[in-house]
Amino acid sequence: MKKILAFNGSPRSAGNTTHLLREFIRGAEENSGVPETCYSHRLSLEDCTGCLRCNVLKKCAVTGDDWSRLHNRILESDVLVFATPIYFHHLPASLKRVLDRFRSFAHVQITETGLIHTPHQPWNKDFVLILTMGSPDASDAQPVIDLFRYVSNIMGPENRLHVITGTRLAMVNQVVKTEEELSDLYRKMKLPEYLAGEDFRRNRKLLDRCHALGRKLSESG
Repeated sequence: MKKILAFNGSPRSAGNTTHLLREFIRGAEENSGVPETCYSHRLSLEDCTGCLRCNVLKKCAVTGDDWSRLHNRILESDVLVFATPIYFHHLPASLKRVLDRFRSFAHVQITETGLIHTPHQPWNKDFVLILTMGSPDASDAQPVIDLFRYVSNIMGPENRLHVITGTRLAMVNQVVKTEEELSDLYRKMKLPEYLAGEDFRRNRKLLDRCHALGRKLSESG
């Protein structure tokens, strides 16, 4: 059975990010998967201080917070899911704090021309990015996608990155609203009402994609 660890970076319990993540989890559960979800804003985590001691210790030198528990669960997981809204073209602070501590999984050597990252143990994992944003332009999420592509690459060539992006999702529950509800919402937001039909169908596809990816990545073998 695949081990799945999901991080929800949204502070909104009824946020669009949460709805999409739930569909991913529902798909995984249909294959008897039991994903674990961590809400990044509820974690007690200190900031990475850049002390570099993890180069020697092969683990984070910061102690006394939730990282010691997360460290092992991350290493044991076959699938790492990061579901998050895009805030000002990047991750919410609580989820970025989690990702900064990933520094402790690799040895970093400073050279004359750049950095060489060598994971303490190479990974063979599926990374999943589920992104939501108010912007209608998916390219606004590119800085986050680039960051996770970089992280997955330095942790080993066998890692795989899957990205699902939802645009024009600014209000809570928007991704699960009916076409009529979207039409009313867009009228209040002063958006063209004809977008309601397009976005309703697009949102249904988003939910279906998350569900299907959860099923696929939880399959054994």
